Amino acid sequence: MEDVMGFTPLGSGQEVGRSCHVLEFRGMTLLLDCGIHPGYDGMNGLPFLDRVEPEQIDVCLITHFHLDHAASLPYLTERTPFRGRIFMTHPTKAVLRLLLGDYLRLLSMRNAKAEDVLYTEAELMSCLEKVELIDYHTTVDLGGLSFHALNAGHVLGACMYFLDFLGGRSVLYTGDYSMEEDRHLMAAEVPEKKPDVLITEATYGVQVHASRREREARFCGTVDRVVSRNGRCLIPVFALGRAQELLLILDEYWQGNPQLQNIPIWYASKLASRALRVYQTYANMMNARIRTQMDVSNPFAFNYIQNLKSIDVNSFDDSGPSVVFASPGMLQSGVSRQLFDRWASDPKNGVLIAGYAVEHTLAKEIMNQPKEVVTMEGRRQPLNCLVDYVSFSAHVDFVQNRSFIQQVDPKHIILVHGQKDEMGRLKSALLLQYKQLPENKRPTVIMPPNLARVSLRFARRRSAKVMGTLADRETEPKEGEQVRGVVVTHNFQSKIVAPEDLAAYTPLRVGSIFSKLHVPFLGSVATLKLFLTEMFTDVTTTEGEDNNNQTFELHQGKIKLKCGETKGAVIVEWEASPAGDMIADAVVALIMHAQSSSASIRLTSRPCRHSRPNDEEEEPAQKKARAGESVDTKLRFLHTTLLKQFDSVEATFEAKSATFDIKLDTSLESGVMDEDGKLTVTAKVDFDDSGLNATITVESKDKKIAANVKDCLKNVCTSLNPISA
Repeated sequence: MEDVMGFTPLGSGQEVGRSCHVLEFRGMTLLLDCGIHPGYDGMNGLPFLDRVEPEQIDVCLITHFHLDHAASLPYLTERTPFRGRIFMTHPTKAVLRLLLGDYLRLLSMRNAKAEDVLYTEAELMSCLEKVELIDYHTTVDLGGLSFHALNAGHVLGACMYFLDFLGGRSVLYTGDYSMEEDRHLMAAEVPEKKPDVLITEATYGVQVHASRREREARFCGTVDRVVSRNGRCLIPVFALGRAQELLLILDEYWQGNPQLQNIPIWYASKLASRALRVYQTYANMMNARIRTQMDVSNPFAFNYIQNLKSIDVNSFDDSGPSVVFASPGMLQSGVSRQLFDRWASDPKNGVLIAGYAVEHTLAKEIMNQPKEVVTMEGRRQPLNCLVDYVSFSAHVDFVQNRSFIQQVDPKHIILVHGQKDEMGRLKSALLLQYKQLPENKRPTVIMPPNLARVSLRFARRRSAKVMGTLADRETEPKEGEQVRGVVVTHNFQSKIVAPEDLAAYTPLRVGSIFSKLHVPFLGSVATLKLFLTEMFTDVTTTEGEDNNNQTFELHQGKIKLKCGETKGAVIVEWEASPAGDMIADAVVALIMHAQSSSASIRLTSRPCRHSRPNDEEEEPAQKKARAGESVDTKLRFLHTTLLKQFDSVEATFEAKSATFDIKLDTSLESGVMDEDGKLTVTAKVDFDDSGLNATITVESKDKKIAANVKDCLKNVCTSLNPISA
């Protein structure tokens, strides 16, 4: 037997954004992440949740707080029939509350259409109340599934999920992860156990990041160049995540360059102070550098960075050089977009994209250096400012991703969260790498598009534990010896126990079902007895006080017919079993037939009142006559059967035997016809004294026809005998 694991991307299949995947295995349905696409508005940015039945989802696992992995969660919980459980880490829930509240605020600032508002503040709070929290390395057991979270780097609280299904199959879902330790976060963990299936991101495909020192130098140098020529440098970032890393880098750079210390660095986010409090709260989940520094001072209390509390861009004084960190990171709305529209046409200014830019966003568009851009008001203006890209995206590059996959060593690899071209290059590189392995040891590499279901087949591992008295034998069973018991399977785990041990090891009990049926019957008991004995051979009779109160037993006494206890009915009792139920059905049909057939009517009509002397003396002779008539009837029935098959049949009847001469004008074998063109077949049937067993002989030149006639007569004789139950 096989187990089939189903995987369907509802988002981020050959794209970046709206990460959401359905995983189905052994009766469990999981939803892995539930984000939105930053390049689309409203319903268009949702995962394809209409292609799944939300009420059938057992568990939703959120890897981290970024909008493209978690922002559709309130819509799922509050506006669909989803009733499953939701898990995420402590920092993820704390930050998600801030981010989604800010997301709703930005929608209201844009005067978004009603259909573009996916949930209300009240629905957001209701959703978060349903979230269950999980710590790293803590196992959650859900019966058919157990899972635990591993540190994924990337952002504070980000985790991978290692899923263990009953039956011995496992899955690792990485979400977004980073294998590089930065100024505040540790690198992702590598699980100790090798999973059967790895679901991993392919964001950067085969691209390789420059060294961290080079990227930091380029980042700080670009900012320095812009502000040194009296320009304003805009750094669009997400409110939480990479922003904290970049703030640490730039604050340290300002510390080492006194000539820049009079130039302000602004962190334009209402979330700034609350976000930094969250980071301080969960400093124990960061790297050793931050934990050590927390003992001396708060590493997030910056010396040269100030929070821009007022978000009113129109009142912002930008007459001199400055650096502004503003959200959102994709420049699709909010403060970062307002400042970009204001500064884009001045060649002294600069925009520094420091993270991954998603397709269909302005951040991705300006990386191609267009001559013009369209403002939020729809006005076209020249793009004269400097646009630079330095990747501080906390996603693995090709070298890191390949190394991680090699260490994890899965049997199946599913690539998600990457543009189709980049993902295709990564797949080709992995296949080329595995080409050197024997074919039976190469993992499969799959990159399904959205809504394309992947089916992975696994040989089912079947085993059962012998328990109870079966296991407490004094000697071990010998090879080939049968061990008999009841196999009980629960949650894909099987055990074999003796029937008497079921109550001790399972919630099951051993019992028997007795059936009792009242069948209407108005005929005589004698008629019913005759029909029963004609149909069954092992009928025994127990006489009651009168002839109408009798009990018949058949099928080795397991089926009883009680006549006379209830007026106008026969009570049929039997122990339920496949054979017993079938015979009981036949008995019920026979009872109904016994009072409705013409034979029944003749047998139950009033006998004549003529007196006959010596009835008792004549009884044996009458029985003998009836027995003779029975054999004679059978012989004449055989004659009738042959006449219906052959035109010319002459019969000679004796006491308990008959000879049938059959004339045919055709044959089955060539060269066996008589000179007159006829074929003669002679059949003889002899019954013994019981009238039940017959000896059949058939003679003919055509052996095939002789065999057919003999089989026909034999089958008819068998069918005329009573059925043996």
